[in-house]
Amino acid sequence: MNSVHNAQTTLTATIVNNLAAAFIVAGFIAPEANGQLTFGAIAWIGVGIGLHLLARSILGGLKQ
Repeated sequence: MNSVHNAQTTLTATIVNNLAAAFIVAGFIAPEANGQLTFGAIAWIGVGIGLHLLARSILGGLKQ
């Protein structure tokens, strides 16, 4: 049963981390298109970092 739980936990963390990567990439791409760094871009990057930290904390729920 632990292996099923660990697989589901890992998949959840992977999904959240992929969303984090998308937010961070969007935060870097948008300013390049406009030629300026905006508060919105910084917010997207911040959300991405927060999601990444959430994914790391989800992995803390793995069972031995």
